[in-house]
Order: sequence, then C-alpha cells, then structure tokens
Amino acid sequence: MRTLAQLVTAAAVAVGYIAAWLSIAAGAALHDRDAFLDAPAQVAAFRAALDQRADTTPVSNWFNKHAAPDSAARASISRAYGHATTGDFDGARRDIRDIDTEVMAGQRTLEERSAESWGRALPWLVTDVPLAAAALVFRLRRRTVNAKTVALIRQYALAKRWWLRPVFLLVSGLCWALLLGGILAIYPIARGGRIDWLAAVLPTLPAGYYGLRYARPRTARSAAAVLRSEDREPVLYLRGFGDDPASAVVDRLPSETWMQSLLTVHTREEQLIGALRAFGPVIAVGRPGERLPRLGAARFYLPEDDWRAGVLELMTVSQLIVLRLGEGPSVWWEVEQAIAMRQPRKLVILLPGGRWDLAARLDKLLCKPSGSKPEPGKWTASVIVFDDDWTPHVQAVGPAPGETNVRGTPAFYVACALQAALARIGVRKRLLYRIGGSALPAYGKFLLFVLAAALVLGIMRTIFPG
Repeated sequence: MRTLAQLVTAAAVAVGYIAAWLSIAAGAALHDRDAFLDAPAQVAAFRAALDQRADTTPVSNWFNKHAAPDSAARASISRAYGHATTGDFDGARRDIRDIDTEVMAGQRTLEERSAESWGRALPWLVTDVPLAAAALVFRLRRRTVNAKTVALIRQYALAKRWWLRPVFLLVSGLCWALLLGGILAIYPIARGGRIDWLAAVLPTLPAGYYGLRYARPRTARSAAAVLRSEDREPVLYLRGFGDDPASAVVDRLPSETWMQSLLTVHTREEQLIGALRAFGPVIAVGRPGERLPRLGAARFYLPEDDWRAGVLELMTVSQLIVLRLGEGPSVWWEVEQAIAMRQPRKLVILLPGGRWDLAARLDKLLCKPSGSKPEPGKWTASVIVFDDDWTPHVQAVGPAPGETNVRGTPAFYVACALQAALARIGVRKRLLYRIGGSALPAYGKFLLFVLAAALVLGIMRTIFPG
C-alpha cells in the first residue's frame, strides 16, 4: 500500500506539473486571441492616420506586439508603415487593401491555436484530478496511522514560527547552488588561468558551505511532522544527551580531496538515521532547552519532571528501539524498560568503542550475556540484536583491526553491521544505499524549488505579459 501511495503521489505531481505548463501555454494562447480582437479598430485607426497623413507608429507597434509572427496582417501593416514613413501614403493604402480579410484570417488562426492548446492541456488536467484525489486520500489515511503518537508528542511541542522552515529551505537551496556552482566552475577557470575569475568564484565555496552549516539545522522537521508524513510505525532512537556531540561529527574519507569534502555536510547521526529510515520514521527525545534540534532523528520534547511516561508509551508503539549505551541513569532506566517489555526482536543495542564497563553492565541485565568486546577507538564498536528467547547476536562494526578504511564513514560501517545483525534474526532490510542517499533530500528540495520557481515565473509572465 505504501508503494502504491508513493507511485500515485509521484504520478499526480508529475502529471499536474505537465498540466500546469500546458495550461500556461493555453492561457498565453487565449490571451493572444483576446488581445487580437481589437485588430479591426486598429486597422480603422491606421486608415484614419493615412488619410490625415499622421503618425502610424502606434498602430504598427500594436500589430508587432499582438499579431502572430506569421500573420499576413502584420506583414501588410509593416509594409504600409514603411511606405508611410517615406511619405508614400498611396503605396501604404495599396499594401492594406486586403487587410480586413487578413485580420479575419489571423483571428481564426489564433482561435484555432487557442483551441489546440486547450485540447492538449485538458486531457492532462482531467487525468490529474483523480490522481490528485487518490493522493489526497492516501495522505489523509497516512496521517491517521500515527495519530495517537502525534497527539502525545504535540502536547509538549515548542511554538515555532511557521515561515522559518520554508525560508531556511530556500536559503539552504541557494547555498547548495553556490557550493555546487563554485565547484563546477573552479576547475575550468583554474585551467584557463583566469586569476580574476578565480578570485570571484573562490568565495562562493566557503559562503555556500558555512551557509549550509547555518541553515540546515533550521530546516529540521519536528517529530510530529515526520510521523504525519508516514504510514509506518516509528523507530525510537534512544541515547544519552552527552553522546550528541560525537554523533554530530561530520566524517570524511581519507581519499577525499578538499573539494569533495566541501560536499560532505551530513553528520554521523544523519547517516545512521538515513539507514534506519528503511524501517520507518525515526524519532528521538530532544535535549531540554536546546536552541536548535540536532540533525538526524526528528526531535520531540518531553517535560523534564515527567519524561519517563512519554518514553514508555513511545517504546510501546515503536516498531524498533535503537538504544545507544552510555553514561547516566536515564539511559540505563531505558535499557531496563526495554528488556522488561519482553519484545527482544524490536531492541537494537549500539555499544560505543572501548566501553568494556558498559558491556559488562549490560550483560548483568541480560538473561544470556552477550560477551561483547567493544574495540577501542570507534564511535560504535558493536551492534547487538536478540532472538525471541533473548539470545544475543553481536556484530562487530568494521573496519577490522589493521584494515584500511577506504569504503566509508563510521556510520557506513555501523549500517553494515546493523544490516548483518538483523539478517541473523531474519530481518532483512537494505540499509547501505540509504547512507549515501543522505544528500538526496537536499538535492531534491533544491530541484523542486527550481521547478516551482520556473512554474511561478511562467504563470507571472502569462498574467503580466508586458
């Protein structure tokens, strides 16, 4: 059903976009037809000007603006205007002796072109109506799936100005354009030795990069908005707030050039959450009082004095609980509650590198110790999943000791381990391609912005043709 809804929505958008452009063209043709209805009055004014040996420029300009380029009437007026400007008014009269017939032919031509334009647009418009209606039905149905969870989260939602996200989406798109445009332009300019152009282009790179760093956190959607857009149960990402700085690191591959590194703006958490979206929308409790939400899992906020009840309810409705071990009583309370729920297959444990103490503490809570050996020096060293009888399956996170990292970021290796671990308990999801797709939503938003801007420009040109 979800795939069908996505296909119907995509088809509705694509058909609607084509229908909009065809309607713009049909509207322009209709405008041209209506504008040329004044042609007989203009012909009469031209004849009067010839009789009075007056200036015929206004009428000539009118025909140049409103008559079709291939119009015989336009050609006749143009020739007559040429003769009139040289004082040959008799020649000008001869040029327009058939002008009435030519005007009628021009009006018929514009009428036919208008009808043809609407004939092309109407089938697309008619086709898009049921598609749009079906997409709307799917959307409304999708919003009901997580309605209870959304209601819980919205009790504590922070007030936000509705226009901030669209504004920063626009800023983010412009920064992507600056960054990509600068990178594409800098190589040919450098090879051509144009130092003056190079000096003008180079500032676009830091401007685009730091502009993105500033704008992107302000484009993050709330957990409620993310849940409303999905028809799948959520994935709950739990961690200690002290782990957020390490998760916010932007990793780069050793093989990356400095130019490629400018395009690497996605954090570890963003990449990991991108992989987890194979299951559904990923949500996480936000740090109380934080000015901006972290990028990655969609944040929601709970009252500091009564957060446990909210977390318990979300644990119950979530299809998967991904829990990163760490310091603090809150994290271990969450571990205890997840174990007490007696749904082992929905629990995934992420064990930080070198934290033997955390591994030992976890084993004390499990009925069957995991025996995990977290390798030091890693953001995440092991992924632990469980069978129905709480048998733990430990998957070490690469790269292996002594192996050179040429494949991906730390989040990529975590996703590899997560995919392998889940496969061992019969859960098969393709997570890896989503790691590299972290930037696709940003590119997609920018492309949508460009397409929407082009459509708005086309509409404005139709409404205000002058």
